[in-house]
Amino acid sequence: MGRARRSLRIPSLICVISLLLTFHNASCFYLPGVAPEDFQKGDPLSVKVNKLTSTKTQLPYSFYSVPFCHPENIIDSRENLGEVLRGDRIENSPYTFKMREPEMCHVVCRLVLDDKTAKEFKEKIEDEYRVNMILDNLPLVVPVRRLEQEAAPPAYQQGVYIGVKGQYAGSKDEKYFIHNHLSFTVKYHKDLQTDSARIVGFEVMPFSVKHEYDGKWVENTRLTTCDPHAKRTVSNSNSPQEVETNQEIIFTYDVEFQESDVKWASRWDAYLLMADDQIHWFSIVNSLMIVLFLSGMVAMIMLRTLYRDISKYNELETQEEAQEETGWKLVHSDVFRPPSNSDLLCVYVGTGVQFFGMMLVTMMFAVLGFLSPSNRGGLMTAMLLLWVFMGLFAGYSASRLYKMFKGTEWKRIALRTAFLFPATVFVIFFVLNALIWGQKSSGAVPFGTMFALVFLWFGISVPLVFVGSYVGFRKPIIEDPVKTNKIPRQIPEQAWYMNPIFSVLIGGILPFGAVFIELFFILTSIWLNQFYYLFGFLFIVFVILIVTCAEITIVLCYFQLCSEDYLWWWRSYLTSGSSALYLFLYATFYFFTKLDITKPVSGILYFGYMLIASYAFFVLTGTIGFYACFWFTRLIYSSVKID
Repeated sequence: MGRARRSLRIPSLICVISLLLTFHNASCFYLPGVAPEDFQKGDPLSVKVNKLTSTKTQLPYSFYSVPFCHPENIIDSRENLGEVLRGDRIENSPYTFKMREPEMCHVVCRLVLDDKTAKEFKEKIEDEYRVNMILDNLPLVVPVRRLEQEAAPPAYQQGVYIGVKGQYAGSKDEKYFIHNHLSFTVKYHKDLQTDSARIVGFEVMPFSVKHEYDGKWVENTRLTTCDPHAKRTVSNSNSPQEVETNQEIIFTYDVEFQESDVKWASRWDAYLLMADDQIHWFSIVNSLMIVLFLSGMVAMIMLRTLYRDISKYNELETQEEAQEETGWKLVHSDVFRPPSNSDLLCVYVGTGVQFFGMMLVTMMFAVLGFLSPSNRGGLMTAMLLLWVFMGLFAGYSASRLYKMFKGTEWKRIALRTAFLFPATVFVIFFVLNALIWGQKSSGAVPFGTMFALVFLWFGISVPLVFVGSYVGFRKPIIEDPVKTNKIPRQIPEQAWYMNPIFSVLIGGILPFGAVFIELFFILTSIWLNQFYYLFGFLFIVFVILIVTCAEITIVLCYFQLCSEDYLWWWRSYLTSGSSALYLFLYATFYFFTKLDITKPVSGILYFGYMLIASYAFFVLTGTIGFYACFWFTRLIYSSVKID
């Protein structure tokens, strides 16, 4: 097995196919960047440090922005585009282990705090920052016992708190205590034939200990509070280490190695075990059943009603009967009249197709396991690249619709498709990035990465949009199933429940209801620093979203046409797209009920990023609803006899 930097939960597809074909243990090989790493006893293990994270501020910082112990030379690891955008800063650390060789009370360094360093530690402890470390591509976690289920396996908290705030017994003054002793546990799975081992777990228990020693401090001074020779180890924080000016802090760690039955391919399973998994599964299944039942009812009603309408319209024989036609057939000569701002509609439809393609392909890769949490930044990198290459379909869809509206300047539509949505997002992102940069956070995107994003946009996405538009515009025009009159028909006064604003707002409730349960877990994984890996259920929810958007738009479009209102183009887009409004309102509710963000900059970042997400959701759901209604109207008007 070769060495690699990245790991995935599943072996290569070739390996899986080989196992299925041979029905016994086949010799499998791994895709590049997927191979496990074998360690012999005594092999060095390099622990890397990642960013400091806080759910209170949402502003990541590099590990060495705080005066921790550091090695002689700090070496940055090469990061992918997604890692940089996430604010990851992976560097080497002073923590060095040897495989299957336990250590006790290893002294890392001694630090005497001055006013500046004491203030920095206090600020980070106040904001509940956590230290993130990586060993063999596994993140450092703190096992937390579940109070309600003592026999259940522990939940894992990603990263370890820098310190805690507390009080001495009998005192009301709050003090800051630093976790200066880390008790690491490295779990490994041993190969009995070769005696090599693979790392399958990386856990830690933090302690705050005021270390003591005799005499003056020298390099090899033995501690009295933690001595490997006397078998005296740290097991509690009864005498914690305060963070104050002129305080001396000695950083130490223990390493214990535990053999585990967990195999390397399954080592992420424990990390991805969600604390409230039963609620999650029940809610998803419940949502699925409700939406499927509702979809069946809606489809049955629509099919029966439409069948009766079409049969009735096709039985009209005399001119007198034809003049008395009512309902949706009455507006046949206006239903395909180009809408106002048709150019803008084409642009938004093309952008929605681009976003739909990106989401669909991303979820397919995620379901297959290629975008697991072990591949840090892989999900974001894949989404960015797929968005860029899906520009081809965006240009094609926009120009096809534009040509149907009798448009002639395809280059102008291509230009607007290539710039409208990305430019809006980029402006918001640039402002948010400036705020992050002002806080000196590692989450600020560097100039080089910003240049790479601009290059992907202008160098690849824009040309592909133009290529797609050129190909789409050269295709034959989409012919309408009925002819359109030159003079538009007057729309009769509508009932209150058919008011455009009311029907649009009503239409967005059902699509949002199909995804809001999953949305809770997605927001939790993003803003509360937890793992998310139920991509199979996410894909099911995505399919439910597509079906729901299509059906609710078709139903409301049918009612609208029956009321002799033929202005369905924009309303079909806005009906399902209005679910984005509910998404943003739910994000606001989540902010005030689940998050503990108090800093204004952090609040601006949250609402800024959720605004981008809601805008993208609007484009996606709006396009799904539009195409469903577009197909529906063409189908019903091509099914009736019209003189």
